[in-house]
Amino acid sequence: MLKKAVLLTAAAATLLTGAAHAQDKPILNASYDVAREVFAAINPKFQAQWKAQTGQDLKIDQSFAGTSRQAQDIIQGKKVDTVTFNQVTDIDILAKRGLVNKDWQKAFPNNSSPYYSTIAFLVRKGNPKNIKTWDDLVRSDVKVVFPNPKTSGNARYTYLGAWLYANEKFKGDEAKSKEFVGKLLRNVVNFPTGGRGATVAFAQNNQGDALLTFESEVINIARGDEFKAAGFEIVVPPVSVLAEFPVAVVDKVVDEKGTRKVATAYLNYEYSREIQLLLTTFHYRVHHPDVAKVVADRYAKVRLIDPTKVLGSWDDIQAKHFAGGAILDQLLGQRP
Repeated sequence: MLKKAVLLTAAAATLLTGAAHAQDKPILNASYDVAREVFAAINPKFQAQWKAQTGQDLKIDQSFAGTSRQAQDIIQGKKVDTVTFNQVTDIDILAKRGLVNKDWQKAFPNNSSPYYSTIAFLVRKGNPKNIKTWDDLVRSDVKVVFPNPKTSGNARYTYLGAWLYANEKFKGDEAKSKEFVGKLLRNVVNFPTGGRGATVAFAQNNQGDALLTFESEVINIARGDEFKAAGFEIVVPPVSVLAEFPVAVVDKVVDEKGTRKVATAYLNYEYSREIQLLLTTFHYRVHHPDVAKVVADRYAKVRLIDPTKVLGSWDDIQAKHFAGGAILDQLLGQRP
């Protein structure tokens, strides 16, 4: 009887071990504040593919916040396997801390940016302030809402969009560009920490004449069921900033957890035709040639300026504009 019990126990242990092998280790993806719906759509598709390919069940945990805050949390020990951010500098910070490989932009296509967008404006029904370009945002009768550039990659692109526009308008005159962007910052009535808070301030709390955020988010708000009745209108300025959405494996974490294979596959999946097409349903612009051709007429014509082609490397941009005491801090200090 004892021998039979030992055999039964061994068999049970074998079954449990098999079950453990069938369950892959969970991964945690950290993303920007307004990406909830995007990854709610992507993750189940990847889980199904991973199950079909490996026989393993996969749990994907998600974290959403301004990407600068996400980067600081990772530096402070948050065990994130993958980052799907909206700002190159926030991944560069992780690379400088040894958490991400320094050549991370070579790990995936298009500088590790599977999709991109730009900054657009959401205005109230009928566009009562007749807002059409960046020039309108610095008028004394216009109030705007966008997140705090100190915590939000989204908002840093808004800052850069205004700066790049002013740089062209004033033919590189830095003093005039500072004055222009300073006026814009003084017109901000709410500085939430992330994009979702900015949407709430504008759309629910009726603050400001224009919400400045990613084109994808502007379209989602204007056409989505939640705010459709408000009649918000989309304004894409003729010139705006190229906003890339970089991704990276957090190398130090995946090596500790043994999740490199699944983490890499997860990010590669964003480049698949299926997901590139899915991303366009959230109004992101994509690189996949077939998909881009199919959806080209869905997007406003806009000339996109790559910040690194005008202002230098992202390290240069970070040092001159976003570091402590740099131009952004100087201009924020001028706000009443």
